[in-house]
Amino acid sequence: MLRDGRGARRFVSGQRFSAAGESYSKGLGLQPLRMARPSRNADANAILSGARTFFVTTKTASGKRLLQSERNASLLIEVLRHYAREQKFEIHDFVVMPDHVHLLLTVDGETSIEKAVQFIKGGFSYRIKKDFGYPGDVWQKGFSEVRVEDRESYLRHREYIAKNPVNDGLVREGEEFAYCFTFLARQKAAGAKAPENIGAAVRQR
Repeated sequence: MLRDGRGARRFVSGQRFSAAGESYSKGLGLQPLRMARPSRNADANAILSGARTFFVTTKTASGKRLLQSERNASLLIEVLRHYAREQKFEIHDFVVMPDHVHLLLTVDGETSIEKAVQFIKGGFSYRIKKDFGYPGDVWQKGFSEVRVEDRESYLRHREYIAKNPVNDGLVREGEEFAYCFTFLARQKAAGAKAPENIGAAVRQR
């Protein structure tokens, strides 16, 4: 687990989502980066926000390409939507890769990052076994996290998320990849439903 050990610094990001993306994100419970602002004349030792933003990566058990199917990837996105709507955390961006997932998310002072990831991993494990009878281990133990403390780090991690499917040879352009925030936002903006076989949008390796 990657921790920098520093306290959360309050800031307001200048990052803006497109109108379509912002509208869609609200519908899913996914939110643009929004963090607390320090009060004027605040004590330096007290400038600690309850809201903390992280870049999180978690992998499937034994590197299985469990998330490459439309069924399983869509189920994971459904789980993310559910907990975001339940306000367990706020998601700013994500990509579901065949054997891992990257997330940019914010937790408040009442929820630890460990608890947030437990919701996601535990919720998906429960659903894939209950709904589809999956018999094996789903996730690798643990996860990695990087604390996002400023706008530059936020934008850098969003860029990494966007490029991940391209770097892995799945698509030519990141926005073509079906299992990410950008693709779903574009589908919503166009008034289109996702195709029955979303995986058709992903070039076979």
